[in-house]
Amino acid sequence: MNQTPSQHYGTGRRKTSIARVYLRPGTGKIVVNKRDIDIYFERESSKLVLRQPLEEVAASGDFDIYINVCGGGKSGQAGAIRLGISRALCEANPSWRPALKARGFLTRDARKVERKKYGQPGARKRFQFSKR
Repeated sequence: MNQTPSQHYGTGRRKTSIARVYLRPGTGKIVVNKRDIDIYFERESSKLVLRQPLEEVAASGDFDIYINVCGGGKSGQAGAIRLGISRALCEANPSWRPALKARGFLTRDARKVERKKYGQPGARKRFQFSKR
């Protein structure tokens, strides 16, 4: 892959969402799937989640962030983007790693939806049992 030294990359995953994050020096513009962050994410909490790593290292206005994200829902996508931004920030400046790690932004949340099993209506729920 042809990457310029001024561009930093990070991959984030959460549930079934995968985010590819590119950090470039800039003014703080965030673009998700070729759309502005305010258009892509309606909920304020989702925008807050993905800005957390930038605020932790005080780099909110230092980088333009370009994100490709697919799979899952908006909440899972926001979590995946947060991990991707955190990893890209570590690549940009390794001295930020301890602060990000302390807040848990570099930890992959491994929880996924458990599959439905045969002979029962859901993953854990059982059909009603009757002795006779």
